[in-house]
Amino acid sequence: MGAYILRRLLLMVPTIVGIMAISFIVIQFAPGGPVEQVIAQLTGQADSADQRLSGGGDLLGGTGSDEGSKYRGAQGLDPELIAKLEKQFGFDKPPLTRFGEMMWNYIRFDFGESFFRNTSVLELIKEKLPVSISLGIWILIFSYAISIPLGIRKAVKDGSTFDVWTSGVIVVGYAVPSFLFGILLIVLFAGGSFYDWFPLRGLVSDNFDQLAWWQKPLDYFWHLTLPLISLSLSAFATTTLLTKNSFIEEIKKQYVVTARAKGLNQRQVLYGHVFRNAMLIIIAGFPGAFISAFFTGSLLIENIFSLDGLGRLGYLSVINRDYPIVFATLYIFSLLGLFVSLVSDLIYTWIDPRIDFERRDV
Repeated sequence: MGAYILRRLLLMVPTIVGIMAISFIVIQFAPGGPVEQVIAQLTGQADSADQRLSGGGDLLGGTGSDEGSKYRGAQGLDPELIAKLEKQFGFDKPPLTRFGEMMWNYIRFDFGESFFRNTSVLELIKEKLPVSISLGIWILIFSYAISIPLGIRKAVKDGSTFDVWTSGVIVVGYAVPSFLFGILLIVLFAGGSFYDWFPLRGLVSDNFDQLAWWQKPLDYFWHLTLPLISLSLSAFATTTLLTKNSFIEEIKKQYVVTARAKGLNQRQVLYGHVFRNAMLIIIAGFPGAFISAFFTGSLLIENIFSLDGLGRLGYLSVINRDYPIVFATLYIFSLLGLFVSLVSDLIYTWIDPRIDFERRDV
């Protein structure tokens, strides 16, 4: 197993470099980079541009021609201004040099500072992380607590009226996008057109610090109710069907027939023999689901419910072409994904010692 882990760790290096390289190349051809963003502000709303540029006021001297400029909308701006902007954002260096410097810094977990927020990228991520953690943890707890018992019940009652009706509800829930369901909840229960029972923005109320200790958790869950319902819909459906199918496959095996022939009741068969084998795929997939709940499922929900988490941070960074945040979050999430994939494989071997990755090619 040690050799397998070492191979996987070594393979992470070219994988992460490849992910970052492809993303870096795509960015080079994407229009509307940070220099063009500032040029648009300078030519349209100079006051706003001054606020976004540190020391930007001394860059406005001159109105030279922009002939030969590679930036759209640079008409009338001094070429020296363009050169200073390129230097400020690091675009005065060749792409290969910039990529090499970025990867060297990222290896040391030095992600630099945001282009437009005047703070370090790590500080921004730390600031937004509590919202994503809150959503991720509670989504997993709710979805697993409901899906696993329901999936087992559906497997036992396979083909019954209960199974058919619950399957219909689950399929509909899976088919409805979480963001669309979130909008429906806002319309119904957050002051949209009917009831105003739940807040529309934030993780806690403005007066959270003044609340009594027992009121704080109530306020916290009051704000999380609608976002969690929206996000749990698809996770709930996937885990339930996965649990059901896994149990049905195990129930049909010979060892279950043997256990029943020995006089064991249904509960003893299910939880004494079937449960461990059937839950293998569910438990092994838990690390991936844990990370996925944090970083991949909350983008639209965070925007709809105005929750200032990592999903919203990434979205705004892409829109504003804040490349340090974009690349840093991509690097961190990719690295976490690779490690989680390795952890999932190790959990497989821990649950079922018969699985041996040493005998397989990586």
